Amino acid sequence: MSETIEFQAEARQLLQLMIHSIYSDKDVFLRELVSNASDALDKVRLASYVDKDVAVETEDLHVDLVTDAEARTLTVRDNGIGMTREEVVELIGTIAKSGTAEMLAQMKAAESEEQTAELIGQFGIGFYSSFMVADRVEMTTRKAGTAEGVHWESAGEGTYTLDPAPDAPQGTAITLHLKPEDAEDSLHDYANPDTVRRIVKRYSDFITWPIRLNPGEEEGSQEPVNSRKALWARSQSEVSDEEYAEFYRHVSHDWQEPLETMRLSAEGTFEYQALLFLPSHAPLDLFMREHKRGVQLYVKRVFVMDDCEALVPEYLRFVKGVVDAQDLSLNVSREILQQDRQIQMIRKRLVRKVLQTVKAMQENEPEKYATFWRELGKAVKEGLLSDHDNQKAILDICSFPSTHSADEPTTLAAYKERMPEGQDSIYYATGDSRSGLENSPHLEAFRAKGYEVLLLTDPVDEVWVDAVSEFDGTPLASVAKGEVDLGDEKETPEGFDDLLSWMGTELAEEVKEVRLSSRLTTSPACLVGDPGDLTPTLEKMYRAMGQEPPKVKRILELNPSHPLVTGLQSAQSEGKAEKDLAELLYGMALLAEGGDLAEPAAFVTTLAARLQKAL
Repeated sequence: MSETIEFQAEARQLLQLMIHSIYSDKDVFLRELVSNASDALDKVRLASYVDKDVAVETEDLHVDLVTDAEARTLTVRDNGIGMTREEVVELIGTIAKSGTAEMLAQMKAAESEEQTAELIGQFGIGFYSSFMVADRVEMTTRKAGTAEGVHWESAGEGTYTLDPAPDAPQGTAITLHLKPEDAEDSLHDYANPDTVRRIVKRYSDFITWPIRLNPGEEEGSQEPVNSRKALWARSQSEVSDEEYAEFYRHVSHDWQEPLETMRLSAEGTFEYQALLFLPSHAPLDLFMREHKRGVQLYVKRVFVMDDCEALVPEYLRFVKGVVDAQDLSLNVSREILQQDRQIQMIRKRLVRKVLQTVKAMQENEPEKYATFWRELGKAVKEGLLSDHDNQKAILDICSFPSTHSADEPTTLAAYKERMPEGQDSIYYATGDSRSGLENSPHLEAFRAKGYEVLLLTDPVDEVWVDAVSEFDGTPLASVAKGEVDLGDEKETPEGFDDLLSWMGTELAEEVKEVRLSSRLTTSPACLVGDPGDLTPTLEKMYRAMGQEPPKVKRILELNPSHPLVTGLQSAQSEGKAEKDLAELLYGMALLAEGGDLAEPAAFVTTLAARLQKAL
């Protein structure tokens, strides 16, 4: 029975963007459809290995491309895994992925074709690209091992129809009813076999399954139009940059070129070949919970699984590519892979290769490294917490904003080279923004001494600094924690003991200690923590995640040379100091570091009363 169903709202918007696409290289629709067909063939072969009883046909797996100039159609047909009716509705009628609305907004706002292409590619919506070249699309599909297929059809207007297809063969056939050829709009004649052959050779030559053009017809042939050579198995000198770029697009569903290509192999005890890529931009879902990570795993050139997490740690989740191992079982599970000794050894070598590649980029191609770090550095820094074995190598490739330059970040090695005589630590400050940190009272004494301070504003910075105690023998120290000894031979001011004791009593609910500061030069007061204490920013992060952190009392430091503090000392010694002055000083210190007052209205009332008295 025929059924008409509405596309999900986001899918409808996406279709409209495709139909009215300004993307000039419309040929890529065929790359996307062939790539999907290749994935379906990989999956049906894998299904036959995993479950010997499932009724799947794997004798002659292939992709057929059939052109019909008279009817102006192009059909892409595979005998792969196929889809059930439910899968068709889920995969094509809806886009079940968080971030969809945000992505659509970005696509609409994209000012250039390149930006649009980048966003489309990041989202991995290959099937929808058919509507760039077709007025109407039909699909007939039957899931391997099931009895009945389904026929899907849509003109991309907002609805699609579903009908039973009782005689459908295993796999999927997609027929595009092509728009008229239009050279001005870069719409080529996709019903012409020569056009189709050219696109396959350009974009899909490396696909390991045979791609046949018009098989069984006079102008057609059973001979595949693609060379079917696995890129990772060919010598490096035989593979062009363009071929690498197309293969990267195939495995990553990114429409941009990769930033860097890496090859490695091993022979002997266990053999493998790997072809890895670093992207030139951060994937849209890099920090989304359901982000898929991992590279494709093959065994003796047979596809085993997508997104093999066991081969790539979480902090390198942006790395894409292929690992082809020689000695693994074909029906290996993800759980077994986590424990497999060979996989663990391959993983170690892949991680080492990626870190070495980024290090070489940092030393020899600074512009390329700057792109890498700007796009992916936040994720890499997560490794400082999770990968203790490679912590030093990760630190070596990290760059951080600092007070040394408003524009150029610095490595820790470069920081150390600039350290003046007498400085014995690498100093850092953490917070929400660069401007907030630059204006923080915590930096005053360091600025006066000419000491550089790292300005760390990424959320992960709040956490990794507690896990990394030193770099190349030089300790890392927070400007906002603990006692600061900058080597100044200053005498401790006298006569403040009573003031410190009185303020400690008055502010006992808020602070654990009041003491004189050696880190302030112009501000009257600041708040500092003990080493190991949660920072205010980290407390905010916990609350944003719905967790209430334990209350941490901090230390209030006073600048003994500031007129406000000396005036308060005099008032206290004469018995004229009032509690509201202590509370104002504490509130000012909290605001100066970007903190939140517990009771803003009470603070404003107290301040207004004090100002009124002064007038």
